[in-house]
Amino acid sequence: MIHAELPRSSDRHPPRQMLHRLRPLARAVVRQRYDVRVAGESHVPTHGPALLAANHIGALDGPLLAAFSPRPVHALTKHEMFTGRAGRLLLRSGQIPLNRFDPDPRAIRTCLRVLREDGVVGIFPEGKRGAGDLSRFHHGAAYLALVTGAPVVPVTFLGTRPAGAASSALPRRGDRIDIVFGSSWQVQQQPWPRRREQVLHASALLLEHMRGELDRACALTGRDLPGPLPAGGTNSESDRATDNDPDTGFVKRGTP
Repeated sequence: MIHAELPRSSDRHPPRQMLHRLRPLARAVVRQRYDVRVAGESHVPTHGPALLAANHIGALDGPLLAAFSPRPVHALTKHEMFTGRAGRLLLRSGQIPLNRFDPDPRAIRTCLRVLREDGVVGIFPEGKRGAGDLSRFHHGAAYLALVTGAPVVPVTFLGTRPAGAASSALPRRGDRIDIVFGSSWQVQQQPWPRRREQVLHASALLLEHMRGELDRACALTGRDLPGPLPAGGTNSESDRATDNDPDTGFVKRGTP
């Protein structure tokens, strides 16, 4: 299938002021509770558009990505989180609501707006918390990279969920958390028309790169992933996720 027209950007950029103000405070608060170690920050471009594509093992991954990224990041976040006081904080800090059950062109247009204004977008290609080994991998990061030409920086989280614990479990006070930014991957911006097969091919190449960076992060830190979620500790059916699809604007599930 061939795209008939360019995807449009959102009319407005997500809020940025609170995101910039809150990051130092958030880092200080988290470090009072956990031993957070960050490596590879130099892999994140200091300017221009960038995608941070992270594995997803625990509930802290999103907040830690926003707080400890070398640059402010607008992360795709499941829309169920945008309720009450916490939801208002997420919106005001520039995070991007994502409807994971139905096509969500607004989310993809917002990502494009951020990238086209030289911002940073955070995305979890696995779609939901799990083993963090990238055995589930959606195509949204590769799609956004193809549309914009932005480099993709793999991010590996280790220690945000205890081994064998449920998806919502938190580390114990004082536990060590590692955040490793890997070497970037980039694909040439693809002019229109752009075919689905091109997105799938790019996604397969990105997956291979991210798996290599995941292995390097484990070797660098001397740590292992927490393993699969226990029976009964998995995400519920309501926590299933979709991702960006090159044909519909927001995507079907599946691996390349």
